[in-house]
Amino acid sequence: MGLLGKLFSSGDEKEKQEKKALPWQELTSIDQLNEIAKKSETKTQAIFKHSTRCGISRMVIRNFESSFDIEDNQIDLYYLDLLSYRDVSSEIAARFQVYHESPQFIVIRNGVTVHHASHSMITPQVLHQFV
Repeated sequence: MGLLGKLFSSGDEKEKQEKKALPWQELTSIDQLNEIAKKSETKTQAIFKHSTRCGISRMVIRNFESSFDIEDNQIDLYYLDLLSYRDVSSEIAARFQVYHESPQFIVIRNGVTVHHASHSMITPQVLHQFV
């Protein structure tokens, strides 16, 4: 970074570098949905359905990750590449009774959907009421 950049920097770059990567678990099979439902009895589970070819979806997940502030032990985060695993995406819609959208974020407690959002309505702040 140049001298002017250092003088006028807000320090955000250092904060961005210090943020750790989220503990996403890749969701690749329908069998995992049984595990998610079971685990949701004791710990909040969340699924991010992501379209890897969509610029909006990329922006939403980037914003989600940059503002995520919940401890790893409070929630399990699952990431679904819905273009590669369309069957899993369809089963999520049926099992958790949510209309398919992309990008989409689904929060599961006690085996049922307690919150879902799409596009710009996806924020990690809503998770505080479920952990």
